[in-house]
Amino acid sequence: MIEAGVDEVGRGPLAGPVVSAAVILDNSIEIEGLNDSKKLTEKKRHELSKKIKESAIAWSLASASIKEIDSLNILQASLLSMKRAIEGLEIVPEKVLCDGSHKPDISIECEAIIKGDSFIKSIMAASIIAKVARDELMRDLDQLYPGYGFKKHKGYPTKLHLDALESLGPCKIHRLSFRPVKKLINLDL
Repeated sequence: MIEAGVDEVGRGPLAGPVVSAAVILDNSIEIEGLNDSKKLTEKKRHELSKKIKESAIAWSLASASIKEIDSLNILQASLLSMKRAIEGLEIVPEKVLCDGSHKPDISIECEAIIKGDSFIKSIMAASIIAKVARDELMRDLDQLYPGYGFKKHKGYPTKLHLDALESLGPCKIHRLSFRPVKKLINLDL
């Protein structure tokens, strides 16, 4: 059976898109060191992302925009991003294993697995590819929107980010529906 693992990255940040990956692994190829992306160093994630892309039967990246996050809500935008990643695969899987407790709206058999990124290899692979892609995007966005520290915190609500948000105000890539950003906008009214 052709199974794809899918995971998203970026539900918690105050800025940037949510990014998902779908991966169909070649079970005859062992990728040493696969794990939940959050448990790996940045260097190890980069190494593994490259290995996964080289050895996977198929992989795909997709996202949901800041505008979609603000209009749909973060859960629905995450599911939309996952759906896009699955639909972007060059090979249609027979089954999809999805990290978390919710499933995207797809016609393929799909199983939601809580903490799937801790023990399902294809989900681990998807989490790694998605994390590396989103982190690279946030480093690029740091160049366009200096002063917020996006390359350091990747949009997560750290003290550095909250302080920058307070002094600079929100920029184009901030999620206006998220409480810390929304609170600042409401102060300006």
